[in-house]
This record gives sequence, structure tokens and C-alpha cells, in this order.
Amino acid sequence: MGIDYGKKRTGLAVSDPLGIFSSPLETVETAKVVEFIRNYTQSEPVGKFVMGLPLNLDGTPADSAPGVRQLAAALQKQFPQIEIVYEDERFTSTLAHRAMIDGGMKASRRRDKAEVDRISASIILQSYMDRNCGGGAFPAPSDVPESRSRKNTRRK
Repeated sequence: MGIDYGKKRTGLAVSDPLGIFSSPLETVETAKVVEFIRNYTQSEPVGKFVMGLPLNLDGTPADSAPGVRQLAAALQKQFPQIEIVYEDERFTSTLAHRAMIDGGMKASRRRDKAEVDRISASIILQSYMDRNCGGGAFPAPSDVPESRSRKNTRRK
């Protein structure tokens, strides 16, 4: 699951079971995001949280980085079995706007910050998967012994 933290809203994205592509999921009030994820994980498997880490151009943590770390701590407490990793989120909003334009989205929808947050979360997750998993986070189910198959096809 990709997470684009914001003080007011947090964008969420998920991958397909094989970890090949990400899709925007939802934008949730940050105060309610842990509850939303708790409800989501009751019906959908999540194998990893990929948190967007806001960095300045020089690589130092941005002002909102402590909020990301606080959310990560809350998620770790609630979901100790799910690994949390951080992904550089510099330029994701710009990339999200470009994807919206390239996808033919109307200007009125492009101004919707919740839409941008969802797409940014998807870009964060896709970036992580592309960089760390070669486009496929998990082996194909047919390549995995039966006892590991469910664990390795969990969504991020």
C-alpha cells in the first residue's frame, strides 16, 4: 500500500497482487487514515506500507517529515506484522499533475487535491516497486511453493 501523507488528507494506493502496477485507492482525512486502513485490511491483504518521505532538494527531511514518521509509528503499532518502508516523494505532485493532463483529465478534476493525493500515492508505490522489485514485487504464484503462495501474493 502506497501512502502519501498530508496534514489534512492522506492519499492511498495499492498494487495488484503480483506487485506489477499500482492504482490510486482513496484519499482519507489524516486523522482517520489508520481506521480506514484497519477496515481495508480486514478484506484485502496488505504486505507492505510504502510511505512517501518528503525531502528537500538537498536530501534533508522537509517540514512535514515528522508527520510521516508519526503516522508510520501509529501504523507500526496497529500492524506490527506489516513492514514499513520509505520512498522519496520529491516531485510526486508534479508527476501526478502531468499524469492527469496526459490522461486527459478535465481541469476541474485536476484542481481536486484529493485526486492529486491518490495519484501521488500511486506514483510513490510504483516508484518503489520499479526500483526494488524490477516491476514485479513477488514471484508468480506458480513459481511459489504452496505454503508460501498466499504470503507472497499479498498486496502492498
